[in-house]
Amino acid sequence: MPSYNLNVNNKVYNVTVSSADMPLLWVLRDVIGLTGTKYGCGIEICGACTVLVNGQAEKSCDMSVSEAASKNITTVEGLSSDKSHPAQVAWINNQVPQCGYCQSGVLMKVAGAMNSGTHGASIANEIKNICVCGTYQRMKKAVLGL
Repeated sequence: MPSYNLNVNNKVYNVTVSSADMPLLWVLRDVIGLTGTKYGCGIEICGACTVLVNGQAEKSCDMSVSEAASKNITTVEGLSSDKSHPAQVAWINNQVPQCGYCQSGVLMKVAGAMNSGTHGASIANEIKNICVCGTYQRMKKAVLGL
C-alpha cells in the first residue's frame, strides 16, 4: 500500500492508503479525520469538497492523494483557528449558512479568490458552488464587502 506525506493545514501527515488514485477528499475525511471538507457530488460540480491547494481553490473529490503529496493543502479547519479570516467574519456577520453543508466549500472558494487578488463583486461572480438551501443572496452580500 502506498504511503505519502501530506502537508495539511501546516502539519505533515504520513498517510498510508489503498491506492495512489484515492481522492484527496477521502484521505482528508477518513484517514486524517478532518471532516469539514464535505462530499457532495463526486464529479466536481457542487464544490462542497473545495480546499486550497497551494493557496488556490481546488475540488478535492477529483484530486488524487498522489497529486496532492507535494502541495500545501488548507481545509476549512485550517483557514483560521479563531474564525478571524475575512471570509469567515463576513459569513458570521451576514448569517450566511442555513444548513451549512456547502459552506466550508464556499468559504474555501472565496478564500482562494481572495488569495488571487479578487475582491467584492468579482468574488460573487466566481462562486459556482451549489447550495440546496439557496443562501446565494446572503453569500453575495457577504462577499461584496471583501
